[in-house]
Amino acid sequence: MKNFITEIIENDIKNNGEIVTRFPPEPNGYLHIGHAKSICLNFGLAEKYKGKCNLRFDDTNPTKENLEYIESIIQDVKWLGFDYGKNPLYASDYFDMMYEYAIQLVKDGFAYVDDQNFDEIRLNRGTLQSPGENSPFRDRSIEENLDLFTKMKKGLFSNGDKVLRAKIDMSSSNLNLRDPILYRILHEKHHRTGNKWCIYPMYDWAHGIEDSIEGITHSICTLEFEDHRPLYDWFLKKLKVYHPKQIEFARLNLNYTIMSKRKLKELVDKKIVLGWDDPRMPTISGLRRRGYTPKSIKNFVASSGIVKRNTTSDIALLEYELRQDLNFISNRVMAVLDPIKVVITNYPNDETEYLDSLNNPEDENSSYRKVPFTKEIYIEKSDFMENPFKKYFRLSPGKEVRLKDAYYITCNDLIKDKDGKIIEIHCTYDPNTKGGWSDDGRKVKGTIHWVSVNFAINGTINIYDRLFQDEYPDKSKDFLKSINENSLTKMTNCKLEPSLIDARDNDKFQFIRQGYFVLDKNSKKNNLIFNQSVGLRDNWSKKITNK
Repeated sequence: MKNFITEIIENDIKNNGEIVTRFPPEPNGYLHIGHAKSICLNFGLAEKYKGKCNLRFDDTNPTKENLEYIESIIQDVKWLGFDYGKNPLYASDYFDMMYEYAIQLVKDGFAYVDDQNFDEIRLNRGTLQSPGENSPFRDRSIEENLDLFTKMKKGLFSNGDKVLRAKIDMSSSNLNLRDPILYRILHEKHHRTGNKWCIYPMYDWAHGIEDSIEGITHSICTLEFEDHRPLYDWFLKKLKVYHPKQIEFARLNLNYTIMSKRKLKELVDKKIVLGWDDPRMPTISGLRRRGYTPKSIKNFVASSGIVKRNTTSDIALLEYELRQDLNFISNRVMAVLDPIKVVITNYPNDETEYLDSLNNPEDENSSYRKVPFTKEIYIEKSDFMENPFKKYFRLSPGKEVRLKDAYYITCNDLIKDKDGKIIEIHCTYDPNTKGGWSDDGRKVKGTIHWVSVNFAINGTINIYDRLFQDEYPDKSKDFLKSINENSLTKMTNCKLEPSLIDARDNDKFQFIRQGYFVLDKNSKKNNLIFNQSVGLRDNWSKKITNK
């Protein structure tokens, strides 16, 4: 699909040949659905135009970065199906070159060492309505700046004592050009360079140089970097190095969702969720654990479009794409989440039948599996009503219902406890309706799922709702007040058909009449755990309407 970025690229490659893009995450958290858009865009463009895309970690802040985040990002990119080559790249690969380029700026009179602290620099920066004030250290000689910057690198100063700033224009209408900081002092061990460095580059200084070194042709960023582009251009022009083209696009925003890594980390740190890969999280690892597929995410990203104006996508569209994909790839199975026992009184006591059940009706090559049927079965409590309302087509006293792929049964009696609670339903079956069809052609409107009592597997089912109640939780002063306390319902003692004992991590199923589910990574043979991926249809709009 064409967009303004593909138009730019197609015009450029007429003259320049191969394109090189990059995806440059900072390893300070797990990637989320918003990052998926950037991944799909950058790697997708490289694939489309037979170029390449680098995975490059912007590891310039050792206080917030660690190997866990790096490993999770690598996994996410691979899981989405993209190839970044033999190895990922790192900003830290270029620390020596960045330092030499900074020396060059100082020698050319375009950078100076400032003794002001961060608060003073911020205060003197000015506003959109008023110019900033020159630092009292702005006119230091080149020799003094070189000496001080060298001492900064050698570790002779404490954190915050000094910074290296670009000398641009403190009265510029673009605040990013008001002598931005290039280096700060940070006595912290780096995950790759160890204790070699105690000064670290700022993002605006680093990423343009990284793009230049790697020969990036199109540096594609989200829209918030549009005001930073003049600074990107200024650095590369002053350094007289190869100059990539920066292009900005609108980031992906999603309702009922938080996209800030800082806020997502807060959810993790405060144990509001069970970790970065909690299935309620919008992280790619969380979506994967919930049962999302690479195809569904890619299709959703494509449907959101590549534009220059910020918009918010409806999470229902993401769920729609998941349903579309799972519908074709998921085997159908039976699972009773809230069971009640049914005894078929006229069925032989010791008999077991193995009935054929189609795995996936959407797949013309689908096979059948054998499902055991016995005298005692489980059905959903909600599939029985003692005093049914009009147009209730499931099981009730004297009424007939179809058991999926089995028989017609009719309710004849109820067993209740001393408090009047139904604990068992007694029915008779029609042996001439095997497979769920009658020779006499009588109509039975209701079809319900079931599981044999003798062969049932116990399981735990996690049912998810949206993590936030407010449509735009980011707009709230305290986004935590928007947390949906009922975002997770854990159902125990669920009864599952026996074929599920062979399920493997991340295997996906449609629980008939229930929705789509995926085997959780913590599942064990003696304790199966399934996560709800999405319902069979969107019920959220009904919830909103009925409030």
